[in-house]
Amino acid sequence: MAEHSFWRFSRTLHRAINDRHFEYIEALLDEEVDWTLYGPTDMFPFLGTRHGKRAALGVIREISDNVQIRRFDRETTMLGVDSAASMLRCSLTARQSDKSISLRVAQFAQFKAGRLIRMRVLVDTFDLVEQALGRQIHLPKMTS
Repeated sequence: MAEHSFWRFSRTLHRAINDRHFEYIEALLDEEVDWTLYGPTDMFPFLGTRHGKRAALGVIREISDNVQIRRFDRETTMLGVDSAASMLRCSLTARQSDKSISLRVAQFAQFKAGRLIRMRVLVDTFDLVEQALGRQIHLPKMTS
């Protein structure tokens, strides 16, 4: 049985971010890839929606400029014929400050002929923002 596209993509994305081998990930992106990372774009400009291979590669480069992946653990992964969904716990290091960052993400990917055609990533942004600010965020009580 052939390897699922998700595993190859996941390994190659990790390598692109840490080792800056973008040529390998480029081959796995569809020309019209639809790429969205949900989160606060004002704090993290590489989040948001991008369309097309060039734009998605730009996001991957920006992520690589900002963080290095120390470790990621898949909590759950579900594979379809041309799709995958995964919950990840990630340990990152900010490249400029050498500060540790940990976060959880939910990742949803769709493939066609082995190439990524659609990516959706939901980031636990509340925790991420607290880590970026270096302090807890206190929200008003929402009960009456």
